[in-house]
Amino acid sequence: IIYGIADDGTVESLAETELIKDTSVDLDKYRKVVHDFIKPPSNIQLEEVYLSEGELVFIFHVEPSFEGVYQRQDNEAVYLRVADSNKGPLNRGEVTKLEYNRGTRNYEEEIISDFQEEDLDEGYCAEYLKVMNFKGSFQELAYKRHLVTKVGDTYQYKRAAILLFAKDPERYIPNAGVRYLRYEGDKQESGSDFNAVKDTRFEGCIPKLIKDISAFLEASLNDYYFLNIEEGRFNKIPEYPKGAWLEGIVNALYHRSYNIQGRPTQIKHFSDRLEISNSGPLPAQVTVENIRDEQFTRNVRIARTLNELGYVKELNEGVKRIYKVMEELRLETPVYSQQNNYVYLTLKNEVAGHESSISDTVMY
Repeated sequence: IIYGIADDGTVESLAETELIKDTSVDLDKYRKVVHDFIKPPSNIQLEEVYLSEGELVFIFHVEPSFEGVYQRQDNEAVYLRVADSNKGPLNRGEVTKLEYNRGTRNYEEEIISDFQEEDLDEGYCAEYLKVMNFKGSFQELAYKRHLVTKVGDTYQYKRAAILLFAKDPERYIPNAGVRYLRYEGDKQESGSDFNAVKDTRFEGCIPKLIKDISAFLEASLNDYYFLNIEEGRFNKIPEYPKGAWLEGIVNALYHRSYNIQGRPTQIKHFSDRLEISNSGPLPAQVTVENIRDEQFTRNVRIARTLNELGYVKELNEGVKRIYKVMEELRLETPVYSQQNNYVYLTLKNEVAGHESSISDTVMY
């Protein structure tokens, strides 16, 4: 942060301010602002620089912090930097979410000291090297992309690298996989009325999960046909558009709070809806009301790597695409909700409303 240069680049020398005794600007307050105005103590260094013409400017060197949430001493106001502007002051609930996210964001940065390199999935490591057009080793690329650290000649793997490239991440991060449950009817029953007709688990690194689940659901979900009287032929409609459910699954995998390990990401398939849930809560300034427009990435390393591999765009396009493809098929608007530290995406179909529809099994 530079104090003494206007937004348009004009230098407004602070040296002249000090010479004017009746000025309303007290530079000593700016010299002490880090100590007197911010809590908890932050790592900010002040450098006073004289430019070529003798103009004085203050340069505040601010070290990034992935754990702390800092407040003003006088009123405890907290602001969130979004793009090139400030959002706030945040209310208590938003501050609590931000504090939570500061902890979970750091989770992907933690080192797993006992990770063994033979546990890497060589196929997906090779795919990453190819996509990045990198001529060195996977370890060298991962180091450059901040997925590993290096101590001497030894590479140490972060949780993000394990989730992205390990053959079995669950060896190190419990419940890192995905569970698919198919129910008979539109309700989840229990006890003697338990109505799950299929229960399938998927394990492996995130790119493998995406590929395996995509292939599985394409085979599991039905297509339906109805007779278009005007055209005189049958039109096909999917039970759910792939652009919606695949984006929902990808979003769940890279936005998930992996430090909450009570259960894996879940896909529940009912007769009238598909529910995709992941451990949450929603990150930072995102709410169920503004999720279509707000952008925040909890796991930045994972998101960037999936972006490089072509799975996500990192611009909130995935959520917008879910809404768009559902609207194009005139299906109900997707519903996001939060409950007990989990985020749910519900996609509804209209099969029950098409009494004249015929399933793909009949057509073929």
